[in-house]
This record gives sequence, C-alpha cells and structure tokens, in this order.
Amino acid sequence: MTETHAIFERLSSALQSVVFGQAETTNQLLIALLTGGHVILEGVPGTGKTMMAKVLSRLIRADFKRIQLTPDILPADILGTNIFDLKNQEFVLKKGPVFTQILLADEINRTPPKTQSALLEAMAEGQVTLDGETLPLSDLFWTIATQNSLEFEGTYPLPEAQLDRFLFKLIVDYPPATAERALLASARTAQPGARNDDNPIDPVATVADCLAARKSVQQITVNDNAIDYLLALVQQTRQHPDLSLGASPRAAIAWLQASKSAAWLDRRQMVVPDDFKKVAPPLLRHRLVLRPEAQLDGLEIDTVIAGLIDRVPVPR
Repeated sequence: MTETHAIFERLSSALQSVVFGQAETTNQLLIALLTGGHVILEGVPGTGKTMMAKVLSRLIRADFKRIQLTPDILPADILGTNIFDLKNQEFVLKKGPVFTQILLADEINRTPPKTQSALLEAMAEGQVTLDGETLPLSDLFWTIATQNSLEFEGTYPLPEAQLDRFLFKLIVDYPPATAERALLASARTAQPGARNDDNPIDPVATVADCLAARKSVQQITVNDNAIDYLLALVQQTRQHPDLSLGASPRAAIAWLQASKSAAWLDRRQMVVPDDFKKVAPPLLRHRLVLRPEAQLDGLEIDTVIAGLIDRVPVPR
C-alpha cells in the first residue's frame, strides 16, 4: 500500500503541474478514480475541463476516447452496431467509443435523453447489450462528462435516474490570480495555435496501479459509529424542509465508498467524520432537489448541504 500511495501522490502532483489552480478539483477527481465512480465536470468554457480528462488519461497510460455530444448523435454512435460484411457474408461488430478505459462525454446535456440513456447500462453495470448480446467493458471503465454552466438553450437536462449514476459533480471554476499568472507565464513561449495538451507528458502510473489502488481501498475500516453518522446524514437529506428529493440508498453506498477513498488518499486506515464531510458537496449537489419555494428564495444547493451537515452531531 505504501508504494501505491506514493504512485498516487506523484499522480496528484503531475496533474496539478499541468492543470493550474484546480487542486481541490483534481483531488476529488482522484477520489472518484479510486472509487470507480463516474464524474460530471461543470464550468464555463475555457476552464480546462476537457484538458483535465485528457491529461489524467495520459498520466496513467489509459485508453482514451472522446464523444462530442450534439443533438444529432444516436445511441449507436456511442455503443456501436453490427454491420454486414459483404466479403465474408456475416455481421461484424463495429464497436463504439464506449469500448475504452476513460470515456469523455463532452457537453453531455446537448444530446437528447434517448442518447443519454445509452450510457446508463455501461455506467451502472460495466457492460453493453447490442442486438441481445452482452459485451463487457474494461475493468477501469470510467466516464467523465462535461457541462457548460452558462448556456441552457437547446440543452437536455439529465434525468435524476442518470444523475444518480454519477459519483461526483465537480465545479470547475476560474483559477486564482496567482495560478492564472503561472499559466500565462508557461504559455508565453508557446507557438501560435499550439494546443494546451500538446506538451509532452510523462506517465507516472498505469491502469494496473489504479486497479490495485482500488483493491487496497477495500481494506479501509469503517466502524459502527461512522456508519450511524452516515445514516443520520442520509436521513437528514430526506427530512430537510428545503429539499423535495433526498439521497437514495445508491447515493448512501457511494458516499461510504468515496469516504473510504478519501481516507486512503490521506494515508489513514479508518474513515473519520471529516471524510464524509469532505466528499458531501460533490456527491450530493446533483442528487438533491430543492423545493420550488427554496429556488425562488435564491437558495443554493451547496448552502443546503453545508447546513444539513451542521445539523447532524459528530460522533466521538
């Protein structure tokens, strides 16, 4: 485990050396990678969402495919289809981009619900069913979806059933001024027209390292007091006066697993209450639904999450 920890520390440092000013976001991205949970990256254009996914895949030597989702994309464009081969007189499977290790679904809310739902089985069960045949996906299979937080015209909001399949919703904000200055300093010698991800990146880990780390996370201890605390938090989301929809049992399990990954990254053998608090905002902000009157009052979901965590006493 010590060696695996060292690998992930190098991975975190390497990612932050390329993605400036997003230390918290990259840390939460690594927690999701350890947990095996899919991620939504939401932010304004130009904040590095796509680059973050590309760089991480290169750092761990993972197969990477990107889908630029638009209103005319069909489920077969993601999953693949059987095509008749005239030469051999038989149907041949042409696999879609979902058959990869890291899949970037760029601007996922710009494609209709029928196409969005094509990812449900892949994300939930790690497999795809085509023409009645079930095909397994990679052991690492991990979806990173992006959304633009500004433009909503012509978009299709993800239904709650699909949102619940995502472990985290991470907000990618503008970097601090010091980080942006470092970004500009690194870009002033770049050639005109050069892309941000053109720079050579030396891998620091492998897919096997990531899968081994996931197994070691399973060894993290969660005592009964921690389980009771988590249960109280989950119940609070369902009883909160400003919420019309609380956390599901699937969300509770995801909360537990993500907290174990957070403890592992901090080199601890046991989950503590701070681990539940740390992962609560990205884990809950896309799952909880505000009541209409709370929305009219301008209440933000992250404020509600902070308030409900304060309501639950921390166990000794």
